[in-house]
Amino acid sequence: MRDQSKEAVMNEFEKRAKKPFGIADKIGYAAGDFANDLTFVIVALFMLKFYTDIMSVPAVLVGILMMLGKFVDAFTDVAMGQIVDRSSYTAKGKFTPWIRRFMGPVAVACFLIFAPYMAGAPMGVKVAWMAVTYILWGSVCYTGVNIPYGSMASAMTEDPNQRQQLSTWRNIGATVAQIVIVAVLPLIVYQTDAQGHQVLSGGHMMAAAGVCCVLAVLVYIVCYALSTERVKIETKKEEQKNILQIFGMLFTNRAFVGIMSSALVLLLTQLTWSGMWSYVYPNYFNDKTFMSIGGFVNNIVVLLLATVISKVTSITGKKEIAVVGAAFSAVMLFVTYALQVKSPLVFMILAAVTYVGLALFNLVCWAMIIDVIDDVEIRTGSRNDGTVYSVYSFARKLGQGLATGLTGWLISLVGYSKETAFDPSVTQGIYNLGTLVPAIGFLVMALLLFFIYPLSKKKVLENNAELKKRHAMR
Repeated sequence: MRDQSKEAVMNEFEKRAKKPFGIADKIGYAAGDFANDLTFVIVALFMLKFYTDIMSVPAVLVGILMMLGKFVDAFTDVAMGQIVDRSSYTAKGKFTPWIRRFMGPVAVACFLIFAPYMAGAPMGVKVAWMAVTYILWGSVCYTGVNIPYGSMASAMTEDPNQRQQLSTWRNIGATVAQIVIVAVLPLIVYQTDAQGHQVLSGGHMMAAAGVCCVLAVLVYIVCYALSTERVKIETKKEEQKNILQIFGMLFTNRAFVGIMSSALVLLLTQLTWSGMWSYVYPNYFNDKTFMSIGGFVNNIVVLLLATVISKVTSITGKKEIAVVGAAFSAVMLFVTYALQVKSPLVFMILAAVTYVGLALFNLVCWAMIIDVIDDVEIRTGSRNDGTVYSVYSFARKLGQGLATGLTGWLISLVGYSKETAFDPSVTQGIYNLGTLVPAIGFLVMALLLFFIYPLSKKKVLENNAELKKRHAMR
């Protein structure tokens, strides 16, 4: 009876899989990262600021706890990858159903992080609340939806060009979410105090988080409804490997080591850079408006580049454009540091130009990890999309955790506290570290991609041709 039921499910899956790849898939996949970033970006951008300014928790303590939470998150990512790879197929596929299962919990958990009504509680209670809600959101709920979502791209199509399109549309979805949060929320969550300073409002922050979380659930529904899995990805039981075997397999693969190390440095650099914006604009420039405008402009840069990135990578290759992008961002940030800009408008323009290089890498990185998954299959004969993606996510989460800790450490290093937030020596230190540290990070990322990551345009095409031959022989 069970075999008949399984056969019926697979028949329905194969029926759905006949639907041609098209605009619905692109919109659906974009919606997934739109929903992801509605919770991810608000936490990354505002949590440290919320707990230092509203909850009066020392910045270095917030940074350490968020960093440790990300380390926990990194390990649960790998566990989730194993769960997904071993999960059974439904009529919607192997990966898509997990989005429906976790879209509600991830929204609730994110909302609980921003709790200004806890500001009067003892310090131990506030720290415990922060730790529990942050780990619940990131290590359990966000992991539960994000790992299957990221793995889903390789199940939607085998065509390299279509996979690049999914990577591009994923970034479009993320960019729209960032526009909502980075460009709109600062205008809502900041207020002007009696001294004329731009300060965060706890009540407004909680309300904004609630709206973003409800919107995230609605957009996840769009992702679930429009995304179609077409490629049957199953690993036979005799081919399944335990986590130690998989780690050994991946960390001896040069392509994986290259993309993982560059991803770790990318997240460390990008989130430190953007995290410092929450202090550079309102504290150094005393101007929340350009923080919103700058966030909007940066995301418009991504959308404009998204219209041409597929054509550019078809000519140059993904690795090649990623190296150029990282090096360009490094140069621009060194220039911004050297200029010691006093105008928020000039700083915003320089940041937008810098963002061109970052955007180039972000637009191709998700297609690059699929190239790595293909390379692993070529070399080992084993296909473990969920686990490979989750170990890649492991590196990204380590970068996120280190970025949170680094940002907290940097602002503590210059003497930042609620009382010294607008002292000239403190704000000058924020500017210097907020430009110089990310500049070094982008330079390191460019070097890692150039010297370690081996999947040039030529190699990717060779791998794809070889896999088509192997799959045709099954």
